[in-house]
Amino acid sequence: MAGLDPAIHVFRPLQESKTWMPGTRPGTTRVESEPKTVSTLTTETSREAVRETAARETSSWWPRLKPVLLAIAFPLALLAMWHFATVNRPASLIPPPHDVWLELKDLAIGGINDDAYSQTLLTHLVASMSRVYGGFALALALALPLGMLIGRVQLVRQLIDPTIQILRPIPVTAWLPLAMIIFGLGPRSAFFLVFLGAFYPILVNTIFGVRTVEPRLFEAASMLGCTGSTQFFRVVLPAALPSIFTGMRLGLGFAWVVIVVGEMTGVQTGLGAIIMEARQLSRTEIVISGMIVIGAFGFLSDQLVMWIGRRLLAWSPSHG
Repeated sequence: MAGLDPAIHVFRPLQESKTWMPGTRPGTTRVESEPKTVSTLTTETSREAVRETAARETSSWWPRLKPVLLAIAFPLALLAMWHFATVNRPASLIPPPHDVWLELKDLAIGGINDDAYSQTLLTHLVASMSRVYGGFALALALALPLGMLIGRVQLVRQLIDPTIQILRPIPVTAWLPLAMIIFGLGPRSAFFLVFLGAFYPILVNTIFGVRTVEPRLFEAASMLGCTGSTQFFRVVLPAALPSIFTGMRLGLGFAWVVIVVGEMTGVQTGLGAIIMEARQLSRTEIVISGMIVIGAFGFLSDQLVMWIGRRLLAWSPSHG
């Protein structure tokens, strides 16, 4: 036996032991297990690696998928309630979701109703977007420097802030007749009303952001040689950016809210214009379609502002 290969003993079959062990009944057989082979260990290691990989993949995609599922769960529930409340009711003034979908499709690409509203969605959407983003840009260009001056310079605050606080509570709809008198019927009145809706949220949040800048930042900047107007760009603006972006989100949201009122001033194109025309014609499906488009693009606009804010405010613990 001395000449045998030692490897043979590693793979020998299980052997039974007749030896009696304490704690066992006499006559019982104890099976002695052999060491695991290399192939068995490799198989178990591979299975463990597969389980770990699957667990990592699940843990990586589930946190990203969960918010999406939660976000669409409530709208789907509302859609189901809307469907069951309006389906098979011809006399209902509220159309079912399927009819609204067909109308929205006809507004976008036509081929269903072939009426005056078919394939006009892009024209109306571009017209409304130009007024929303144009009015928002003008509001941002005026509210940002004015808010920084009011928040930082006491004389300007005492001079302008009381008037701003008096004008701010006036609803945009109350400005509608005056806007039509000053700017006339047409897009300029709509542009002014959208600007007005976006102006005050940006202004108020800019003032708040500037006034909450910590005084020690100005002291540190002065010690480093940053004085005078340079502090506006090196200290005030960066420190107030979180509040400014909050105001931008609110202002852009109000701009989309006001667009329907703004386009009641005699404009021929725009989502607000077709909503008001459809209301007069009792075309509720067009009204709801316009509302859906405004909501969708308002949401996308808000996400765009949030994306820009996250990039510019990566240093901020609450926005990073």
